Parts: sequence; C-alpha cells; structure tokens
Amino acid sequence: MLLSNYLPIPKIEVKATSIDRPRYPVIDAHNHLGPPFSDDWESRPIGELLDVLDEVGVEVLIDLDGGWGENILYRHLDYFKSAAPERFLHFGGINWSLFPELGDRFGEVAAQSLREQVERGAQGLKVWKELGLKVRDQHNQLVAVDDERLAPIWETAADLGIPVTIHIADPVAFFDPLDNNNERWEELSVHPDWHFPSPPYPAFMTIIEQFANLIAQHLGTTFIGAHVGCYAENLTWVAELLDRCPNYYIDISARIAELGRQPYTARRFFIQYADRILFGTDLSPDSKMYRLHYRFLESDDEYFNYALEEPPPQGRWRICGLYLPDDVLEKVYRKNALKVLNIQSD
Repeated sequence: MLLSNYLPIPKIEVKATSIDRPRYPVIDAHNHLGPPFSDDWESRPIGELLDVLDEVGVEVLIDLDGGWGENILYRHLDYFKSAAPERFLHFGGINWSLFPELGDRFGEVAAQSLREQVERGAQGLKVWKELGLKVRDQHNQLVAVDDERLAPIWETAADLGIPVTIHIADPVAFFDPLDNNNERWEELSVHPDWHFPSPPYPAFMTIIEQFANLIAQHLGTTFIGAHVGCYAENLTWVAELLDRCPNYYIDISARIAELGRQPYTARRFFIQYADRILFGTDLSPDSKMYRLHYRFLESDDEYFNYALEEPPPQGRWRICGLYLPDDVLEKVYRKNALKVLNIQSD
C-alpha cells in the first residue's frame, strides 16, 4: 500500500560541494522580475535585488516579462532599467490577441510594435509557448510556429540586431496522457493547465518540427531556444538543429533537472556546443537557487536534489554535476551572452 505522504530519505553517502560564487561573473539570460514567476521584485526596493545579485556574482539579469505586454515592459524599463541600466536588460513581446482582428496584416503590425518597443528601450524579443498551442487567426485556425505571415516579425528582429528568445512547447511529458506512466504526473496534477494532450492540442513533435523550420527559414535572425531548445529530453535532436542553424543558441533555464539526469551526455553536449549555450535560470533571483546551479555546472557531485524543496517539483529523481572545464564555464556563464545579447563589457 502506497502512502500519500511517502518521501524517502536517500541513505547514500556522497560528497556535497558548496559553491558560494561562480568561477566567472554570470549573466542570467532568462529570468522574470514580476509575478507570477518571480517574487514580485517590481514592488520591492531595487537595492534588495542588487544585493542578491552581487552576493552570487550575477552582473547582468535579462528580464523577459515584457513578453507579456507593452505595459509590463515599459513599467519595468522605468523601474529597473532607469535605476541600474548596466544590470538589467528587458525584452519586449507580441500581442497575439490582435491576430483575429488584424488577420493577414498581423505580422506587419506586430513588427512595427516591436520597433516601437526597441525605441523605448527593449533589447530583445520574447515569444511565449502560446504560439503553436493557442494563437488563432481570423479564421479561428491555429497559427503554426512557422506561419509565413509572421515573417515580418523575425525579419524586423534581424534588422534591429536583437535576439529572439523563444519558448515553444513544454516538457514532452506535458503532451502525454495523464496516467500512471507520465513521469510528471505529480506536477501536472498540481498544474492541470500545463497539460496539453493531443487532441485537442497539436502533438509535441508537430510543434517542435515547426520550430525547427522557423529557425532554418530565418538564418539572419538570432534565436535563443529557451529551456535547452524546448527539448532537453533529446539532446541529439537539439544538437542537430544547432549544427544546421548557426543563428541558433539555447539557454539552460529551468532544465537542470533534465540535464543532470543524463550527466555524461549533457557534459559532452556542453563541451561540443560551448559557444552556443547561455546560462539562465527562469527562477526568481535567490542566492540558494543560484548556488545550486553553480554546483550543477562546476562540481562532480552525485545524486543531489535539483530543487530547493522536497520532493522536487519536476520529477522524483536526483541529478549529478557536470564538472565543466573552465573555458566552457566562462562561455556559458558570460561570454556567449555578451555576444548574443550585444552587451558592452569592460
């Protein structure tokens, strides 16, 4: 008989490395400063946030909340960017709700909006997973990720010289039946709105292949695939897209759980694609959270929790550290972001 509160305590004795500060200064290329995915930093003193970042060696934080709307973007630019311009970058977004009204003109109007956001201070574009899952056109048809009507948006990003951080799909298990074979059953039971079964939603591979087509069709646009290119469960697939598309980069945000349970494969992947990977967390700035990420990247520790809570939220497994070489760490922590995000550094 299974206990509903079953929470086994591992008895294995393994090394636990404490890393207070990263080997190199860090650029967090994927984070949020407002609710619901952060601790509402926009209503707290900026000094508190800077103290956290200083404590753990984060020199720049990329705020992606502008992807939810221009009002949020402009509010964050006024609050964070004006107070500490060298510490924050803010990305803009696309108002998909206008598609039914604008129809085939949507791409052009959204592109002009992007230009206006950049003029106000946005330094990138964030695209959310609703594209491919929920966005519908004037005919109430689902808009594909690689829909040619969106081309003006990607072309404008290229023209402006800004990157596009794009989150397409979710973990593969989020598209599977919610039954006793689903490895994310506990998480999806808590967040049923994260479950996208097919039907009625497109299959995971349908969306991810559209995503690959988009990247390949717009080689002049710099894309950053959020969450290990949205397919951390299959690094071979991600590697093939990186090989095909020199305009494509990935961040590791919210995926050390996936990477750490395939440490040999992940370590080889990081070393081979050291020039294409950006550090990111997608978790509210917190000293313990950052130090856990540093432990994962820098140590050779075995069988440790990838989260700060028990049980961990994304699946009941443990991870191993990648023990990455110094030159790889420096690129992942900082150098790649400097290049991709056009950050000026001394």
